[in-house]
Amino acid sequence: MTVFRTGVGDSAALIDSPYAWGRLAVSMLLGTLGSVGFWGVVVVLPAVQAEFSVDRADASIPYTLTMAGFAAGNVLIGRYVDRVGIVLPIVVTAFGLGLGFVGAAYSGALWQFALMQGVLIGVGTAATFGPLIADVSHWFRRRRGFAVAIAASGNYVGGAIWPLAMQALMDSSGWRTTYIVVGFVCIACMVPLALALKRPAPKEDPETTAAALAAHAPRAAAGARTVPFSNRTLMLLLSIAGIACCVAMSMPQVHIVAYCRDLGYGVARGADMLALMLAGGVVSRIASGFVADHIGGVKTLLLGSVLQGLALLFYLPFDGLMSLYVISLMFGLAQGGIVPSYAIIVREYMPARIAAERVGVLIMMTLVGMAFGGWVSGWIYDVTGSYFAAFLNGIGWNVLNVSIMSLILFRSRDRRTPQAA
Repeated sequence: MTVFRTGVGDSAALIDSPYAWGRLAVSMLLGTLGSVGFWGVVVVLPAVQAEFSVDRADASIPYTLTMAGFAAGNVLIGRYVDRVGIVLPIVVTAFGLGLGFVGAAYSGALWQFALMQGVLIGVGTAATFGPLIADVSHWFRRRRGFAVAIAASGNYVGGAIWPLAMQALMDSSGWRTTYIVVGFVCIACMVPLALALKRPAPKEDPETTAAALAAHAPRAAAGARTVPFSNRTLMLLLSIAGIACCVAMSMPQVHIVAYCRDLGYGVARGADMLALMLAGGVVSRIASGFVADHIGGVKTLLLGSVLQGLALLFYLPFDGLMSLYVISLMFGLAQGGIVPSYAIIVREYMPARIAAERVGVLIMMTLVGMAFGGWVSGWIYDVTGSYFAAFLNGIGWNVLNVSIMSLILFRSRDRRTPQAA
């Protein structure tokens, strides 16, 4: 069966081919490299706080602005990718990341550091997440879900690598030199990788592609669901749920390094825990794709959210070094598949013609949750003098997420359509 229109070039014949898998590998490398903008600020948070003599809430502002820039960048850069392809946006943002890290290294005040994080680093990092994932999706049909999960895991692989590498360099050279080195690495490595993606994405015929997907994935084709809510109401519920789950998620991810320093274990142990947490996230992100194929997006998200809440609970009574390593791994294994599940839910409950727009909005909402959660956890620490109440705050937001997803699950029903459809 011919799935693509004629006259689109040789790229159409490369769907699900070895070239597509090689392109996926390059995309994952780009996602891994670009994610340094996402995680680097977490590693240097204690050093930045000490150097600029600010409280924990103020020291969390650069992370919050990084998430804001990341959210905006996913939308803005995504529009340009649709028009000019993925190569030019990646090259431009690679230089933006490089300039951002070098500029942040020469910051003389916290607001200058935060500005570099939010504008150049946050927006630059966005190009290696949503837009890159969208590009990957064009090159797969039979294994599209698995390929998207692999591409989305790049930022977690980076989270498992970058904290360790940056902490080792910081121990010998300080955070400013580390940021300069990272800036040059981004430019030197990301530009050549981006040029390897020059082949244009194939153009799909929507009607024949839908038929092919139904033939290769009858379970997914039959998995359409509906709820007694309007699309607007459902989006509102999912947006609140996205914010809530990521406020809870941000507490350990943003503050585990500072938390370990407060406990006397040192920032290096905190960086180890962050890396372990994100390594677990890679496993759960990929596994969630397989789970969702069998039980659906809502149940997958609900399962991850319940497990995330349980992991947060364990942080309350246990603060020993070995306990924190174990709990951090548990947390990573629980939460990795939560955010990608929102994309699956949109495809199950909403028309395909609005799926891309709605997925983008929900990703932005999860980033809003991460940004707000990173800041509010620091503010709670400043007010109370410990992270105990901040963990309780995360648990409360997690309960809100579980409640919303439970409501959607219990009100869901199969969408019955005529056989001819």
